[in-house]
Amino acid sequence: MTPNGAVVFVVIVIAAAMLARVSGLVVLASLCSLFAVTEVGLGAVAALRRAVVLIFPLAIFMIIVWVGVVGRSPAQIAADQPGSRSAALVYVTVISARLFLIVAIVQVAAFRFAALTPLQFIRALYAPLAMKRVAVLTLSLVETLQQAIDRAYTALVASGVITRRFSMRNLLNGWILVQTVWLTAVTSVTGRMRDKWPIEKTLNLLDPLLTLERKSELGERDKIWILSSVVAGCVIIWMDLHGAR
Repeated sequence: MTPNGAVVFVVIVIAAAMLARVSGLVVLASLCSLFAVTEVGLGAVAALRRAVVLIFPLAIFMIIVWVGVVGRSPAQIAADQPGSRSAALVYVTVISARLFLIVAIVQVAAFRFAALTPLQFIRALYAPLAMKRVAVLTLSLVETLQQAIDRAYTALVASGVITRRFSMRNLLNGWILVQTVWLTAVTSVTGRMRDKWPIEKTLNLLDPLLTLERKSELGERDKIWILSSVVAGCVIIWMDLHGAR
C-alpha cells in the first residue's frame, strides 16, 4: 500500500465515522479491523492500545457530564422532552465509538508506514508543494514544543510554584504551567520562523527534497481499500436515510 492510498482511505473512513450511527459504526469497525489485520498485523494491538488511552478519559468525562449531571441526550434537550439517562448513555457511547474508530484508524495507518521517516512519507504524497512544506515544518516543531514543556515544568518545580507529584498546589497553579508552556512555545516558534529558517535557507533546501520526480500512482491494494471504504460510506448513508439505528 502507498501513502497516497492510505491517506485517501483514512479520510473516507473518518468522514463515514462522523456520519455513522450504531449499525454504521459496526460496518466501519469490521472494515477497519480487516485493514488492521491485513496491512499491519500484530502491530495493530499497539495502535488500539494508544486509541484506548486517548479516548477512555474523555469517555469517562462525558459519562459524568451527560449521564450523571445533565441526564438527557442532546436530542431530548432540543425537543424539550423529559430526560432519560439511558438515552444520554447511548449518545455518549456513539460519540466515544466514533472518536475511538477515528483515532484507531489513524494510528493503524501510521503503524503501516512505521518503516518510513515522516519526511519520506510526506515526500511520497501527491499533494501541492506548499502543503508538504507546511506539514514538514509543523512536524519539525514537535520536538521544540516538547523541550518547551520540559523547560517550563523544570523551572516552575525549581521555583516552588508546582510540585513533582499530585498536590493542591498543582491544582491551584496549573494555569501558570499552561501559560508558561504557551509563552515558551510561541517564543521558540517565532525565533525559528524569523531568524533560524531564513538564515539557514530552510525552505530552499527543503523544496527539492519534497518534489517528486514522477507522479506517485495508486497500487492495486490502494484501489481495493479505497473502493471498500466508499462502499461502506454509501451503506452508512443509505442506513441514515432509512432511519437505521
